[in-house]
Amino acid sequence: MILQMGDSDMTSEIRPRWYTVAEVAQLLGYGLSKTKMLVASGAIRSVKDGGNRRVLPEWVDDYIARRVEEAA
Repeated sequence: MILQMGDSDMTSEIRPRWYTVAEVAQLLGYGLSKTKMLVASGAIRSVKDGGNRRVLPEWVDDYIARRVEEAA
């Protein structure tokens, strides 16, 4: 999404501050069930926001880095 800033030529991309579990699944190329399991087990950190879980982008990066390290 591109945000137009007033009359100036400046544009800025709006990036999510956190992801839903479904968005994380899509980012990782995993199924929703697998991603929910990873969140429930703590393999992917999350916070509860109302009735939903949210994942910070850096927590997705942390998970990927751990998986790469395990594979090395």
